Amino acid sequence: MTSKGLDITHRTAVHAKGAFLGTKVAIPAMRRSGGGSIINTSSVMGIVGSPTSPAYSAAKGAIRLFSKTAALQYAKENIRVNSIHPGYATTPLTAERFSPPKVNKALLDRTPMGRLGTAEDIANGVLFLASDESSWMTGAELVIDCGMTAQ
Repeated sequence: MTSKGLDITHRTAVHAKGAFLGTKVAIPAMRRSGGGSIINTSSVMGIVGSPTSPAYSAAKGAIRLFSKTAALQYAKENIRVNSIHPGYATTPLTAERFSPPKVNKALLDRTPMGRLGTAEDIANGVLFLASDESSWMTGAELVIDCGMTAQ
């Protein structure tokens, strides 16, 4: 396996394991406090897949299904587990990769609203899922993708 392959495998393992371990660590504290809200970050690629990033899509799909399973497991303990599924967003991690004009145009061509998301766009969805306004939501997938998965 190439070093690039190892890097992809390592990063992919971090995604799914991170959601699992974060949930595992949060549950005892949420039990002690009478409940809570866990929000796992997946991706639109965990819903529709990607021909160029199969391992990433698989990891994000694992987060999607893990969140639903955990939601069912902890619902009676007033612990909600939901997932967010961002589309293409410009963040400090993606800014350099998304900035070349050809790449930027290709991404914009996939987004019906004609713009890439921002960290604030995603954070607003997280804020909603963390708030009491979403108190009757568990096992849900909040897609924040500028209409990408509607196509």
